Amino acid sequence: MGFLSDLRILYHLTMKPIRGKDHASRMENFYSGQADAYDDFRKRLLKGREELWAAIDPPEGGTWVDLGGGTGANIEFLGERTKLLDRIQVVDLSPSLLEVAERRFHDRGWTNASAIEADATIYQPEGGADVVTFSYSLTMIPDWFGAIENALAMLKPGGVIGVVDFFVSRKHPPSNHKRHSWFTRTFWPTWFSFDNVFPSPDHVPFLHRHFDPIVFEEHRAKVPYMPLIRVPYYLFVGRKPDNAASS
Repeated sequence: MGFLSDLRILYHLTMKPIRGKDHASRMENFYSGQADAYDDFRKRLLKGREELWAAIDPPEGGTWVDLGGGTGANIEFLGERTKLLDRIQVVDLSPSLLEVAERRFHDRGWTNASAIEADATIYQPEGGADVVTFSYSLTMIPDWFGAIENALAMLKPGGVIGVVDFFVSRKHPPSNHKRHSWFTRTFWPTWFSFDNVFPSPDHVPFLHRHFDPIVFEEHRAKVPYMPLIRVPYYLFVGRKPDNAASS
């Protein structure tokens, strides 16, 4: 993919109006014109995904659910470890992205992988899940706290959640977390909101409150064609507490 492809993506990100009567139709309206070029541009924008997948050991015979997984590109990070899993489910609201995922699974012979059109706040896999992941999808889910609570409900006892996403810190975060400047806390939510992406100061505290942390990292990443500034993102891996309710 080259510069012209990037221009098409940038048009959808910055200029194309997003229309639809509900969240599902707005998502499809946003992604339908860029689905085929989606992965190449996001590879340069969405950092930390490979590191997240490397930090989670897929249980043999287990179920891994990627909520808001789009084109299924994240599954590539599992490599040969895909064979350990009985079921891999990529759940998304955009049919255009899921079509790309289905082609990917077919081309790679991943018979244990499926693309499912469903709402991340209510979808429940039969028999529960051993791993649930969100890769830059929580910031696009209006009811993100409902999505996390749904992930908690579908996880089996001792199950693992993994999240990587944009964020901004609270004005007064815990002493062991990074504190972002006023500009960072103001600019990025405003800039991303044009695409219905909402970096939040509350994702990180909510995850820490509901899961036992295994890995937590805070970083900044370059943004294509914006060389002077860096966008903050976090990586979180947590385990479902023993006293948490199951679905």
